[in-house]
Amino acid sequence: MALTELQVKQAKPRDKDYKLSDGKGMYLLVTKTGARYWRLKYRHPHNKKERQLALGVYPETSLKKARQKRDEARQLLLDGIDPGDHRKARQAENYEAATNTFEAVGRDWYATKMGGKSESYRYRTLRMLERDLFPYLGNRPITDITPPELLTVLKRIEGRGAIDTAKGAKQTASKVFRFAIAGGRATNDPAAVVGDQLQPAQKKHFSAITTPAAAGRLLVAIDGYQGTPTVRAALQLAPLLFCRPGELRALEWAEINWEDQRIELPAAKMKMREPHIIPLARQAVAVLRDLEPFTGRFRYVFPSPKGASRCMSENAVRVALRNMGYGNDQMTGHGFRAMARTLLDEELNERVEHIEHQLAHSVKDANGAAYNRTKHLPQRVAMMQRWADYLDNLREQTKAGNVITVQFGAQ
Repeated sequence: MALTELQVKQAKPRDKDYKLSDGKGMYLLVTKTGARYWRLKYRHPHNKKERQLALGVYPETSLKKARQKRDEARQLLLDGIDPGDHRKARQAENYEAATNTFEAVGRDWYATKMGGKSESYRYRTLRMLERDLFPYLGNRPITDITPPELLTVLKRIEGRGAIDTAKGAKQTASKVFRFAIAGGRATNDPAAVVGDQLQPAQKKHFSAITTPAAAGRLLVAIDGYQGTPTVRAALQLAPLLFCRPGELRALEWAEINWEDQRIELPAAKMKMREPHIIPLARQAVAVLRDLEPFTGRFRYVFPSPKGASRCMSENAVRVALRNMGYGNDQMTGHGFRAMARTLLDEELNERVEHIEHQLAHSVKDANGAAYNRTKHLPQRVAMMQRWADYLDNLREQTKAGNVITVQFGAQ
């Protein structure tokens, strides 16, 4: 006889577990602890061995819902399919889908491939994934993503005017897809066929101040900056060190060699994957010593205001320059490198190979071999001090209202 909802509701525990039959192989198992489980007893369609299938727990699974599940299982049996095996297969498919989404594979790729990259590159890549790709593709099974679907996401990026970012997002997505293909988790790379639909990459020229008079005004403006001590110090060091913006903001206190008065950056942080030395002029040491009471207890010289476990954002110096009246079309964080490159050459007559080496560019000797990080180091130490003194001179000349070109000359 079929059960009623009232019978199920009033089923009480006994000294031993017992069953209440509902017909067609389904019953309610009532345990001595009071738990009530729906079960279906059936025979395998091929070997005829008796099996049981869990249909749910009462009251989360009502009598009506349990019967619906029973009827679905019986239909599978009529089709020659074991409902227990069918459930396991579906669970395996669901698990594979859950672990084979674009975001799951993307994070796996990031963890596997980004370990040897610079911190700034890892930050930019993860930010691109989390801002531009995961929100729209993250929950999708990676095998289901089509070229038009990916193109829609990339066009969204282009729509906000970020042409180069869209190109970078396509390249990053392609790396994720190819990583999935190599691991047997996908069979094609949709990014490989969408490139022709994107706008061509823009030639990127970093805006920079490259004349003595304008450089002097910028230095005076930096001295008058009213922001946080951290950003102020970053602005002061940017022209003195003229390293890449990512290298500056990710600088760690442990990388400062106070005894030898220099910064020693490991290869993992450098674009050219070679360790790099930045000699510290007296003026740079003074800026760092002034900042040390504020951030010296942290890992980073310029920690993020959102948490000292990470470094200052790439926008901090840019926003500070903008607040000082310097837009992106006038000066950028990267522009301090161009400023130093130009003025060291044209105004101080420093040797080009010394400048290029200090910029951490690839510099080769007459035999085609790349210079090591200590090549010309004594000359570079002297050059960095002359450069810092020259900047002081520009600053003072600007304050006096009489900026002139001063030929220090290489020594």
